[in-house]
Amino acid sequence: MAAKTAFVLVPGLFTGGWIWRDLADRLRSAGAEAHPVTLPGGDVDLEAHIAEVLHVVDRIDTDADTVLVGHGYGIHPVLGAADRRADARPRRRVVHLDAGLPQNGDPALTLVPDQSLRERLTSEATRDAHLTPPGAGDGWSRYGSPAGLTPHDLDRLSRLATPHPIRTLTQPLHLTGAVDTLPTTGVLCTANGSSIALLQHLVELGDPRLRALTEPRVTLFELDTGHWPMLSAPAELADVLLRAATGQGHRLRTTSTDSATSTDSATSPDSASPPEPPAHLRPFLLD
Repeated sequence: MAAKTAFVLVPGLFTGGWIWRDLADRLRSAGAEAHPVTLPGGDVDLEAHIAEVLHVVDRIDTDADTVLVGHGYGIHPVLGAADRRADARPRRRVVHLDAGLPQNGDPALTLVPDQSLRERLTSEATRDAHLTPPGAGDGWSRYGSPAGLTPHDLDRLSRLATPHPIRTLTQPLHLTGAVDTLPTTGVLCTANGSSIALLQHLVELGDPRLRALTEPRVTLFELDTGHWPMLSAPAELADVLLRAATGQGHRLRTTSTDSATSTDSATSPDSASPPEPPAHLRPFLLD
């Protein structure tokens, strides 16, 4: 990589900086910096998580291009931090890692796509200060596809998982719009229901939520794995992030006669038009 690049790796629900260990080692071996973040627990809100990401970002060498990676819920504090530092130099990039598209004013909990899960979590939020992590077994499948995870990976998730502060999910995300000017990359985990072909199809149908994804500043990659690629496909994810940092990836076309194109890609998108929107299009994915 020509320029020095620093990756800020922000985890999703129930996980911490530990989940990025293998990926961080691979990024460092490639000559980049890697800064795994552990978001604070306790009785904190979304602003506290944003402040923690800013604390890490502000300590990075000013000569480094900074790539903020948000996994699942982690995209909320990433967007909040990037919005507050959008005018800073050197360059910033935001990466949605199997994450949704939250907008200004969105509280994460209200954007959970599955109604029954949303109602259960909302009820839990009225009683408890924390969201309880899944136990052993198939509990993690409620929060994303476990495709590619080994029994050891699932055991590690269950063993190291910690409760997540409810107030980070109920406080609205406040954005000024500054983050909308930053280069952005989406990494779609196809086993979790998303793909570039699906996005292209919905763009051609005129879905207004996706208009911003057709801007030249937005690139896309696919990974053929489930919702936790830092565990199931760390080598492939490291390669995608390094390429994303240089502006590579698929770019969507805006007309029905055009198809998705790329300057480089992780996989070739299927040309078939899917019948349902992918999970990635939902504004928030629990993880």
